[in-house]
Amino acid sequence: MEDGNKTGHSEFTLLGLTEDPRLKLILFAVFTGVYTLTVIGNIGIIVLIRLTPHLQTPMYFFLSHLSFVDLCYSSDIAPRMLVDLLSESKRIFIVSCVIQLFIFFAAGTIEALLLATMAYDRYVAVCQPLHYMAIMTKKCCVLLITMVYTVGIIHSIIETGCTFRLPFCHWEIHHFCCDIPPLLKLSCINTFTNEVVLFISVCTLAISSLVAVLISYAAIISAVIQMRSSAARLRVFSTCSSHFTGVTLYFGTIIFTYIRPSSVYSLDQDKAVTLFYTVVIPMLNPLIYSLRNKDVKEGLRKIIERKFILRRIFLLNL
Repeated sequence: MEDGNKTGHSEFTLLGLTEDPRLKLILFAVFTGVYTLTVIGNIGIIVLIRLTPHLQTPMYFFLSHLSFVDLCYSSDIAPRMLVDLLSESKRIFIVSCVIQLFIFFAAGTIEALLLATMAYDRYVAVCQPLHYMAIMTKKCCVLLITMVYTVGIIHSIIETGCTFRLPFCHWEIHHFCCDIPPLLKLSCINTFTNEVVLFISVCTLAISSLVAVLISYAAIISAVIQMRSSAARLRVFSTCSSHFTGVTLYFGTIIFTYIRPSSVYSLDQDKAVTLFYTVVIPMLNPLIYSLRNKDVKEGLRKIIERKFILRRIFLLNL
C-alpha cells in the first residue's frame, strides 16, 4: 500500500447493505436472529458430537470441524455488519479490514476443502465398508484436517497479501465487509494481475474440491444402484443427501461470486450472494445435518433424557 500510506489514510468506510433507516432496522432484527441461531446451532453440534459416544466417528469428526468453521465464518462478518446497521460511522481500520479478509478467505477455503473431505469419507463408507475403519483411522482423519487448515491459511495469506499490496486511491468500500472484488475497485492501478490470481486460485481450489465431490458421489450412486435392499439404498441416500445439499448451496454461491468475468460483476448481486454464504448458510448447515440425521437426533434425545434423569435424582435428594 505504498501510495495509500502516502495519503495518510488508516481507515476504510463500509457503505453497508442499505441507507434506508427503516430497512436497516428490519435487517438488524432479521440477521440478529439468524446469527443467534447460527451460534446456538453450531456450538450445539460441536458439543453434541463431543458428548455422545456413538458420534465419535470420522464423519462426525469432520462435521464438528465444519460447524467450527461456519461459526468462525459467520462471526467474522455478522457482528460487524449488525453494528454498522445501527451506527452512523461505518469506518473500519485497515488492520481490522486485513484481519477480516484473512479470516473470511481462510474459512471459505477450509469449508470448500472440508466438504470435499467429507465426500471422500462418505465414498469410503459406502463403497468400501469392510475397510472403512482401516482407511479412515484417527491418524488419517487428523492428517486430512491438518492439510485442509494448512491449505486454507496459506491461500488466505496469499490473497490477502496480494490485495493489500495495492495502492488505494478511494476509501469507500461498496460492501458490508472487506472482500477482494470491492477492494480491487478502490485501487489506483490496473488490477488485472490480481483478478487473474484470484480467478486461478479460486478456480483451482473450488473446482478441484467440487470435482472431488462429484467423483465421490458418482461412485456412491453407482454402488447404491447395485444394492439389492431398498432399505439399504434409502439409508445411504438419507446419510448422503444432507451433505450433498450443503455442497450444492455452498459451491453454487462461491462459483457465482468469484468465477465470473469482472465485466459482469455487480456490487448489489455480490452483497446478496456474500450475505447468503457467510451468514445464511452457516445457520442452515446445523439444520441440514441434524434434522435429517437419525444419529444426531438420537444423540440429542439421550442427552436430554440424561439431563432429565439427573434433574429428577437431584430433586429427590433435596
